[in-house]
Amino acid sequence: MRFQSWCITDKGLKREGNQDAFLIDDRLGLFIVADGVGGHHGGEVASALAVETVREVVGHPKALQFKPKEVIYQAYEEASHRIFDRATEEVRLNGMGTTMVMGYVRESKLFIANVGDSRCYLYRKPHLWQVTEDHSLINEQIRLGLMNEEQAKKVVGKNVITRSVGFERDVYPDVLEREISMGDVFLFCSDGLTGMVTDSDLCSMLNQYSADKIAPLMIDKALAHGGDDNVTVLVLQFQDV
Repeated sequence: MRFQSWCITDKGLKREGNQDAFLIDDRLGLFIVADGVGGHHGGEVASALAVETVREVVGHPKALQFKPKEVIYQAYEEASHRIFDRATEEVRLNGMGTTMVMGYVRESKLFIANVGDSRCYLYRKPHLWQVTEDHSLINEQIRLGLMNEEQAKKVVGKNVITRSVGFERDVYPDVLEREISMGDVFLFCSDGLTGMVTDSDLCSMLNQYSADKIAPLMIDKALAHGGDDNVTVLVLQFQDV
């Protein structure tokens, strides 16, 4: 089994800095997108610390002795502890946290985990599916039947999240397991993309362009639609050996 990956991040058109962080580690089979929250300094610190911690946990020599899901839970737990404790020690970082979506390739499977509203999609030509579920206030309202998706598009403050890594000391990620089919493309992204570009447009672009070209094109599309937030796009494609 062979895979290739590409990632681009951009601060967008309306933010002074970039609080997104990402990781591609082909050796570990680890792919992460994190979107920091909690002020300029706090967001940057939280997302970077989360990514660094997950890489450390997954890359530990003893990690392969444990089941993949156990490793992922430990990685999120350790990241949340470190972010929360750092925020407690430094007043300027108080209240920081981060979303984090990740993919972990092991045993011919892709394990996907998520906290917050950064997303993972599966593209299997010609269809696109959102694999993760947003931990956001607006998604909770949709699930409860308080509004539909059309109404949700008009709501101000759509980026209010209900779960993040580090805002509280303990966090519980959603973890999914998927069998890998050759040709599958997985898209990991921050809400700077999905807040600006519809799923329909993302699918249309994936149908038109190859996986190695898609990340910069999606960034450009998000910027063309306003570029309100930092935006990160990570593409992972599985191919025949």
